[in-house]
Amino acid sequence: MSPLKRFISYYKPHKLLFTLDMVASFLVAIIGIGYPIITRRMLNNIGSGGEITLTLILGAILLGIYLIRWGLRYFIQYYGHIMGIRMQAQMRSELFNKIEKLPYTFFDEHETGKIMTRMTNDLFEVAELAHHGPENIFIASFTLIGATVYLSYIRWELALMLIAMVPLLFGVSFLFRKKMKNAFKEARQAQASINASIESSITGVRVTKAYTNEDKEAEKFEVSNKKFVVARNSALKAMAGYFSTSQFVTDAFNVAILVVGGIFIALGKLEFADYSAFLISVNLFVAPINQLVSFMEQYREGVSGFTRFVEIMDAEEEHDDGTYAFDSIEGNISFKNVTFKYEASNEDVLNNVSLDIKPGEKVALVGPTGGGKTTICHLLPRFYEIENGEITIDGHNIKESTLKSLRSHIGIVQQDVFLFAGTIRDNVTYGKLDATEDEINEAIKKARLDEFVSTLPNGIDTEIGERGVKLSGGQKQRISIARVFLKNPSILILDEATSALDNSTEFLIQQALDELCKGRTTICVAHRLSTIKNASKIFVISGGNIVESGSHEDLISHEGIYKSLYELQFRED
Repeated sequence: MSPLKRFISYYKPHKLLFTLDMVASFLVAIIGIGYPIITRRMLNNIGSGGEITLTLILGAILLGIYLIRWGLRYFIQYYGHIMGIRMQAQMRSELFNKIEKLPYTFFDEHETGKIMTRMTNDLFEVAELAHHGPENIFIASFTLIGATVYLSYIRWELALMLIAMVPLLFGVSFLFRKKMKNAFKEARQAQASINASIESSITGVRVTKAYTNEDKEAEKFEVSNKKFVVARNSALKAMAGYFSTSQFVTDAFNVAILVVGGIFIALGKLEFADYSAFLISVNLFVAPINQLVSFMEQYREGVSGFTRFVEIMDAEEEHDDGTYAFDSIEGNISFKNVTFKYEASNEDVLNNVSLDIKPGEKVALVGPTGGGKTTICHLLPRFYEIENGEITIDGHNIKESTLKSLRSHIGIVQQDVFLFAGTIRDNVTYGKLDATEDEINEAIKKARLDEFVSTLPNGIDTEIGERGVKLSGGQKQRISIARVFLKNPSILILDEATSALDNSTEFLIQQALDELCKGRTTICVAHRLSTIKNASKIFVISGGNIVESGSHEDLISHEGIYKSLYELQFRED
């Protein structure tokens, strides 16, 4: 589907409102043309010594028409914008739903602030085009044609002078067009950078305060802010050049018409009433031209925003072409010659990795930072797709399974816990949205969260602030564990779940994790090796390869990486 057809398709749910908007616009255009006609009739009547009664009647008719136009303009302004807002809301909903379906790689490459700009600023410009575009074209085109015919009827020579002004005005627009287009594009990009900078700074404001780096953040923000000012200055300079030049062209032609019309009167070729009506009607001809030229800028802004909207809408979604749905999972996991690298990297993160995990078994992944431990955890729920090799669960290749059925059986507890703004209940029940009160209370108890919740004035319905800002690290972690208890997955991934906690909190949470691991196949990425001594098997990952594997005792008995890491931590402890 072409971009134009795609854009027009968003009008379909609003056909009635769009039709009424166009009818109102048509009537406004007719009334606009009717004004100079009635004015000319009044002037001719007054100039020829006509009756005062007719002048009063024509004045009353003109006032009545203006009252009608007031109502029509109110309808256009209100309901036209309502239509634009509804279209904007529809696009925003589609964009949000699309974003939810995009793969991890998309978010690796796009900043949150810039995505937000596309959902707000860009769609606002699209909505403005959707509302004002059709009615502006309709009113301006009809008014321009009507005004040309009427002015030609009064005096075709003067009308021809006005027509000669049209290519000059469009020429001025074309002259400044490229400058304005580039300047507005740069301003839009600068605005996106500002949003990204603000989002980053607000999210990390506590880190900023902790390191007393407010001045540094202000300095970083000013870089984006100054870029926006420079870009906006260029845009405003181009706009000023366009509007001042186009207005000069209009003023120059007004002077020319004033002079030529005066000569026609002096030569007896034009009545004064007709001359006055013509001068009054000049704006009727000029206004729609300026409206059409301004629409060109609005069109560019709207199209630019719609193009950026379409870029995301056309972005490749997560591959979910699997046909097999897991009803249940025993937890037999196998990596066979798996090779993987991130799109932004030229080097393999995993190189021909093979490992087997039996149902109900707890295995640990250890090794130097950047070795590929977390990557293995991300590949199992298919957050990323492997290049070579095969990953199976219970003998089924996960590439052939549906994402929903696969991920519904996998629970993840990470070091960096993400909590949504809302209450403790909102975040715990994220693991099972239809959980009963008994199930929620049981999950909270198993996560060792019940004692903390009992101290809160509103209990489980206490607000936790953005990303759980009102909670400690241990409290956040226990909430994340509670929601995994509710999810009740067959496979559990613990990605350094306790590495950021103090010893007493770690002990409490380790108890909750030990209970969570019961009866589940567990993959534990560990920094503190003391927490994985009881693992059935430990895989040492380094440089994208499994360099050692075995039980804790087996690995300690060998002079290898694991023993070196363990002895180093033992000395530190």
